[in-house]
Amino acid sequence: MQLSGSAIRCVRGGREIFAGLDFHASAGEALAVVGRNGSGKTSLLRLIAGLLVPAGGTIALDGGDAELTLPEQCHYLGHRDALKPALSVAENLSFWADFLGGERSDAGESLATVGIDHATDLPAGFLSAGQRRRLSLARLLTVRRPVWLLDEPTTALDTAGQDMFCSLMRDHLARGGLIVAATHAPLGIDSRELRIGGAA
Repeated sequence: MQLSGSAIRCVRGGREIFAGLDFHASAGEALAVVGRNGSGKTSLLRLIAGLLVPAGGTIALDGGDAELTLPEQCHYLGHRDALKPALSVAENLSFWADFLGGERSDAGESLATVGIDHATDLPAGFLSAGQRRRLSLARLLTVRRPVWLLDEPTTALDTAGQDMFCSLMRDHLARGGLIVAATHAPLGIDSRELRIGGAA
């Protein structure tokens, strides 16, 4: 399986963010997207996820499920946690599992793996920033998809949370998944680097 982009051009609000961008990432590989603020790191993830349309170039996944589109094979984890504050931890995770579809793992096990199974019935609005991030990470485990698109994935995580997430990423890669992560900080795992817009 290989995710690749060729001559990608991104325009937002009438302004060209980047052009002529090429990249590739294969199964078992992590690609760290680095660059200064506003260089287009998040925009690239959103293009891959199908949330934005490229102004030029192509993005393709070779060797994935031929019956599914690229976005249907991606998990997009933005820097904002997409949670409903009034719903419980379990209800939020159940919503995302239903919305994403496909084969799902045990939600309780996913919550235990990320260390918030003690808060299953607590409204998400009561969670700390780090706990909200852990709940978002549980989504990656509950519905397995081969491509993880991660925007500043360790935001709000404490040291233990960062170590836990490194373990999750290594396990995902060992299963043949691939990761594209926009980041200012080291991912904590072996990765190649794609630099956008000059110096970070």
